Amino acid sequence: MILEVNGATRSVTAAPDTPLLYVLRNDLGLVGSRYGCGTGRCGACFVLVEGRAMPSCDAPLWSFSGKRITTVEGLGEGGGLHPVQAALLAEQAAQCGYCISGIAVTAVALLSQNRNPSEKQVREALDRNLCRCGAHNRVVRAVMRAAAEMRG
Repeated sequence: MILEVNGATRSVTAAPDTPLLYVLRNDLGLVGSRYGCGTGRCGACFVLVEGRAMPSCDAPLWSFSGKRITTVEGLGEGGGLHPVQAALLAEQAAQCGYCISGIAVTAVALLSQNRNPSEKQVREALDRNLCRCGAHNRVVRAVMRAAAEMRG
């Protein structure tokens, strides 16, 4: 099967019903997306698919054929960090770091649709991303910071 991942065309030989997350991590070496709940409810495995944040842990590989997939590794341009990634670091928004790649992907999806979200809109967008460390307030501040930086 042919996939477009982080702007590159990749050929994979996994079975069509293999979850995308397994292919990303095991076959393509893109380990930023993580296995959390296995049911697409915690956000640790989120990737961008055609610009939308979607779970990859329970979605079969065949459903991504012909779609543009972006993982946390592919968010930045020219080898640099995406403004969301930079803001998450600046705000020290990650504690253990397990959830942060899914959060970054979700925040990028939000800011691509809404360059000036309210705090409430940020919280609503991140509602499906679970963080057991309780860093939500720092994450929200980071997304608001990234939005302001992206607006100039």
